[in-house]
Amino acid sequence: MNILGIIFIGLIVGLVARFLKPGDDSMGWIMTILLGIGGSIAATYGGQALGIYRVGQGAGFIGAVVGAVVLLILYGAIKKR
Repeated sequence: MNILGIIFIGLIVGLVARFLKPGDDSMGWIMTILLGIGGSIAATYGGQALGIYRVGQGAGFIGAVVGAVVLLILYGAIKKR
């Protein structure tokens, strides 16, 4: 159940990030899930580096969405090249 929970939350975070960032981000369900999971990981490690989160503490939903939006912007910049 833990893996299914991670996939479901990744999907929700990815969908919210794609909704918040303007523009056409054509990607499938799997890429959206990976975007959400990657955003959560990026927010967790970025927050730990900035001192927002302690070691072992994960990013919350809003942090994961912010991380996913940042990854989505980077994905768009790489895709243009």
